Amino acid sequence: MLVNQCMKKEIISIPVSATVGDAANLFCAHHVGMLPIVNEKGHLVGILQLRDLLHLVMPAFVDLIEDFDYVGDFGAMEDREPAEEDLFQSIADVMEEPTYVEENSGLVRAFAFIYKHQLSDLPVVNDEGKLVGLASRVDIGRALLATWWQCMQENESQ
Repeated sequence: MLVNQCMKKEIISIPVSATVGDAANLFCAHHVGMLPIVNEKGHLVGILQLRDLLHLVMPAFVDLIEDFDYVGDFGAMEDREPAEEDLFQSIADVMEEPTYVEENSGLVRAFAFIYKHQLSDLPVVNDEGKLVGLASRVDIGRALLATWWQCMQENESQ
């Protein structure tokens, strides 16, 4: 099975000219965890994950702590908001290089990208690099498991 058979074709994306504040609004309004970033021609130029924005309000000491089990509360840090200049910052400054697969890629290849790059969603592009879909970890996992189910049914009928 190919990734284009299980991907979502209605995609929430954001233009590369947008700001961090614009991205935050889209994350909240559409309940997504990743936004593909496209240029004016619809070509994928980057990705922005929810964690990229949340990192803006994460206390610096978090990188120094290995075990959070003993931290019961972050106190005043729980109410921390991003600085105003962060909200008006271009998403081009915080976006990641695009990780994607082509629409004719197999499911195992697509899942390998998700696994290797710790993504919840994977952009899918056509031959010209234009964004055509988004395949989530769940979309790909369900499609793979469906083939297992089909194999089990075929083996039982023999």
